[in-house]
Amino acid sequence: MLEAGNNSELPPIPGKRYFTIGEVSDLCGVKPHVLRYWEQEFPQLKPVKRRGNRRYYQRHDVLVIRQIRSLLYEQGFTIGGARQQLSGDTAKQDVSQSQQIVHQLRVELEDLLQQLKR
Repeated sequence: MLEAGNNSELPPIPGKRYFTIGEVSDLCGVKPHVLRYWEQEFPQLKPVKRRGNRRYYQRHDVLVIRQIRSLLYEQGFTIGGARQQLSGDTAKQDVSQSQQIVHQLRVELEDLLQQLKR
């Protein structure tokens, strides 16, 4: 699913609690209209909606979007196949998300170490 190699071109996820649709678009390499469409197609994707129906995504939403992106664009799944893959094995998903989080933390720590060395 989400392996380090699959998302190496994507920027690291900042340590924020909420992200706007524009920020998520940049973090995941997907246009905002695609994100809105995926919300309709994937029940796992439920951003918080606040004033004026604005979407606010959390870190786990960004990880799910990156998984969906990987399934569709890199692994060649259809929308239905990706939906089935995501809802199929939740234990496998949890491990994959944990691996992504560990990878993300590692990247951030390496960046921090480089800054401290300067």
